[in-house]
Amino acid sequence: MLGWEKCNRPEDRGCWLKKGSENFTIDTNYEIRWPQGTTRKYTLDVAEMALAPDGVCMAHGKVFNGSYPGPWIQACWGDDIEITVRNNLWYNGTTIHWHGIRQWNTAEMDGVNAITQCPIAPGQSFTYKFKAIQYGSSWYHSHYSLQYADGLAGPMTIYGPSSAGYDHAIEPILMTDWNHRSAFEDWPILKGPPKMTNILLNGKGRYNYTNPNKPGLPIAQSERYSKVLKPGKKYLLRLINTSLDTHFVFSIDGHNVTVIGADFVPVKPYVTDSVRVGIGQRYHVVVEAVPIVKSANGNYWIRTTPAIACARFQDINPDDKTGIIRYDTNNTDDPTSASRDFSTECQDEPYKSLVPKVPWTVGKASNADADNQYFVNLRKPNIKGPWHPEGKSRWTAYEEPMWLNFSQPSIRYPNPGPGKPYPKWLDIVTHDPKGKDEWIYLVITLTDKKPSTGGKDSPFVPGGHPMHLHGHDFALLAASNDPYPGTLAQIEHKLKRDNPPRRDVVLLPTGGYIVIAFKADNPGPWLLHCHIAWHASSGLAFQILENMDKMKIPAASQLAMNETCKQWDKWVGEKKNLWNTTAEIEFQDDSGI
Repeated sequence: MLGWEKCNRPEDRGCWLKKGSENFTIDTNYEIRWPQGTTRKYTLDVAEMALAPDGVCMAHGKVFNGSYPGPWIQACWGDDIEITVRNNLWYNGTTIHWHGIRQWNTAEMDGVNAITQCPIAPGQSFTYKFKAIQYGSSWYHSHYSLQYADGLAGPMTIYGPSSAGYDHAIEPILMTDWNHRSAFEDWPILKGPPKMTNILLNGKGRYNYTNPNKPGLPIAQSERYSKVLKPGKKYLLRLINTSLDTHFVFSIDGHNVTVIGADFVPVKPYVTDSVRVGIGQRYHVVVEAVPIVKSANGNYWIRTTPAIACARFQDINPDDKTGIIRYDTNNTDDPTSASRDFSTECQDEPYKSLVPKVPWTVGKASNADADNQYFVNLRKPNIKGPWHPEGKSRWTAYEEPMWLNFSQPSIRYPNPGPGKPYPKWLDIVTHDPKGKDEWIYLVITLTDKKPSTGGKDSPFVPGGHPMHLHGHDFALLAASNDPYPGTLAQIEHKLKRDNPPRRDVVLLPTGGYIVIAFKADNPGPWLLHCHIAWHASSGLAFQILENMDKMKIPAASQLAMNETCKQWDKWVGEKKNLWNTTAEIEFQDDSGI
């Protein structure tokens, strides 16, 4: 920016840019004001590739630019980002979602097949263009069925101010569960939650088992993730959970960390011995290279511990020692440090600790109780389709499991009505608040009852659900393990409207409920879904059609969107003729998202 100078320094990370008496700082309301940046361009080639991140080959991996995780996408607050995605897969379309990016007035760039675009057909490409009005760290991943579980994920950082100082920043740390089978191998035979086989940190891990052909001889292991710190320095860590099915608790033996950001929201710093990171969630934390409890050999384990009841592994207690902090480059011994005594319950970080630096005051709900309640169940659907085998249960949010048509993305049909592709069971929500201070409230509850009918839909299934809203940060007004009583009026005293926590992924507690609020100020079709990939594929999602008539899609983007759909339909038609079939299951065998 002409005339502006950088002011972000170790001693003052709260300042970003300044020009005379003007500035952009940690206190700037990034919802309404951001710097004028430059354009950052990237190209991502999506392809098949065998992967062995823990020494065991997974033959059906899928990667960006020949690597797992994919390349680190970096930009600055206010930049325009252009990313061309080229699909080189053999049998799959693909779309790429930029997780947590608000997509302010660019809904067509959100990267969700069947909602914001048709899939990119094999051999075709699509260029995503959007502005980084937020800052912090996140990730990008395929939103085509279960592809990201097979390796289509990578880190993304938007540089900006921070609410605490640090000397150095470390590259993003991606924690994930991992399977030695492709998710597409498990999905057709899935009768219950699959069990994962390992834990990776930044694409590295070890799998401890012996070679059956050579008893007592371990399989070749890959190296663990490790970092060397300089004593006395402070380091920024960017924590990202890119799992398929696992809620993690992050910790470093012998060290505390200071949390300074949650998702894309900077928060007032607080100190903790561990950080609970749900699927899709991100945290910025600062660690000081001064051990509180010293290990005998000077090295310390980084642990990503699966949360109780929010993880499923073949080994009931998988090895959570996934990384190493060293203070001496020449000291390559495994750490002798011991784990801290922290909680491993399946919960988010304490909400009272997540205090946003830029405060919000949430107004009253503009939608009535009848319009804002969604009840999560596991049940047998009434709708018919190739991905609904008879007698097989699917997850649902209130009416029926989601099923959308790849060839008819919602964004192409702004006025749902007779003859349009919006069956009632999709739980479409359309809101158009009359005043700028009116808010959309959503109540989501995990229950086996649907109060509108009083009927019992299915047996209660315990377990939390990380719920992710596209196109918005939302305010978390309430979260409880208690059953939802039925109306907002009954929990009015529990709603926090004065600077509540806010983010884009929140854990729906086991057996309980959440109340979230957002402003309907970003026209477009937005997905709200569980980020457990199996659950999303099983239909645990619904979309919010937000002021669709106010969308303003540029002509060039409209042409690109139409061409993508044309090429997708052409590819599907060619494959059907080649395989002599009219079945849909080869091209879409799950919810569509």
